[in-house]
Amino acid sequence: MEKILFSPDGEEAVEFYCLEQTTIGGKTYLLVTDEEDGDGEALILRDDSDLKDEEAVYVIVDDDLELEAVAGVFSKLLSEDGIDLDI
Repeated sequence: MEKILFSPDGEEAVEFYCLEQTTIGGKTYLLVTDEEDGDGEALILRDDSDLKDEEAVYVIVDDDLELEAVAGVFSKLLSEDGIDLDI
């Protein structure tokens, strides 16, 4: 499973495991977790990078409507692989 390093502003960097990726409305979203195996905390990150950015700029999706819509897409994608996403 691919790992990414997430560095929130002013905080210590955290490693996440990328479970799935999708693009909706021209925006790329990642479903990440803090545990490689088992039950871990999951987050949805949105790529807010600009073309001039040298590194990807991801933000945690916290808008309830956006979160629900994207989580539904990830749930469907993962169910096709036999993985249940508890939302």
